[in-house]
Amino acid sequence: MAPVATHDNTSAVPAPTNADRIEALKSDNKVFNPFYSPSIGDDGDDKYEHAQFKPSFPNLSWEPLKEVAVSDRGLAADPAKKSLLSAAQKVVHLTPAIGTELQGIDLRQLSDAQKDELALLVAERGVVFFRDQEIDIHGQLALAAHFGPLHRHATTPIPRNGLEEVHVVYNDSSRRPDPASFSKLELWHTDVSYEVQPPSTTSLKIITGPEVGGDTLWSSGYALYSSFSPGFQKYLEGLTALHSAVAQADGSRAAGLPVRREPIETVHPVVRVHPVTGFKSIYVNPGFTRRIIGVPKAESDAILSLLFRQIAENPDFQVRFRWEKNSIAFWDNRVVTHSATFDFWPATRHALRATPHGEKPTSVADYEKQTGKVAKDRQLEIWRQQGIDPIGNAVGPTKARGYND
Repeated sequence: MAPVATHDNTSAVPAPTNADRIEALKSDNKVFNPFYSPSIGDDGDDKYEHAQFKPSFPNLSWEPLKEVAVSDRGLAADPAKKSLLSAAQKVVHLTPAIGTELQGIDLRQLSDAQKDELALLVAERGVVFFRDQEIDIHGQLALAAHFGPLHRHATTPIPRNGLEEVHVVYNDSSRRPDPASFSKLELWHTDVSYEVQPPSTTSLKIITGPEVGGDTLWSSGYALYSSFSPGFQKYLEGLTALHSAVAQADGSRAAGLPVRREPIETVHPVVRVHPVTGFKSIYVNPGFTRRIIGVPKAESDAILSLLFRQIAENPDFQVRFRWEKNSIAFWDNRVVTHSATFDFWPATRHALRATPHGEKPTSVADYEKQTGKVAKDRQLEIWRQQGIDPIGNAVGPTKARGYND
């Protein structure tokens, strides 16, 4: 039997061309890292008690930042920190390398001497925590201004009430995390390290948080430096790296948001020295460090991959803090890297950050030339204070040792 002819009145759809396929792939891959593209999501709850601090993105234009003189307040502090520590009901060191919690102190009542000692304690311990703090954002900004001139962020949200020096951290049920758009490693960062004078003693206060989740982790650059062999330490001390704001600016524009100050790229030493402690710290981060200057790309990639993974994956360098409402953390952006967990959706997590500028990062060579002092390895100094000869203990072959927990 001959086949029966059929007729279809619908228009034939042309087969996609290679160009069509390529455009479709480009469209499918327009997923932007939330670290660089702030969310404009909002659950619309204007009766929320902190609605005035919800994020906003005013279309403003700011001039490039100018260099300013900064003298670290920790230099004026009593090295024993007697005024601050004696006011605490309890001082709890959370790990050997990083993190201290002070209990029983009201930040609204700090004297200038205690503020200076807090700057020193943060410089030594990397991050210091307080709970149950009633200090409001104006008090938080005033305290931050004691440590240095306040930074205004070029792309991230400011509160609806227009306080330009406040950095808003906000997520609610309208913003569901997309794991396809970021990896956990690349969320580790040091705040705006691309600035010529990146931040120093930075504070973040949680004003609304989930019942569980949304923790923040900090990793010590001091401990990372101390973990390496003397030869590798010396090699790193001679390197510089490029820190870039471009991805953050591009991410904001891709999200349809304004960029209030044009992005910059800045070269900083890979190992910087803290001006108060004199300790050496690794100063790179996955968020903003793009390459090592003056070495082959393969070498740069290998060095940064090693450093980034040690920051994110080595628990000996880290402290993890479980926030409660009215908890506040002070960390030294010069010597720690941090990242938050994104495990609390659909709950709301809302925090306010105050960010003072520090000095231009100082290399080991420049620090020693300018001060006449020898920059130090923090871990070696701790061992010496404990009466341990770190050099003597390092001589000879190492033996295999088990560790089980």
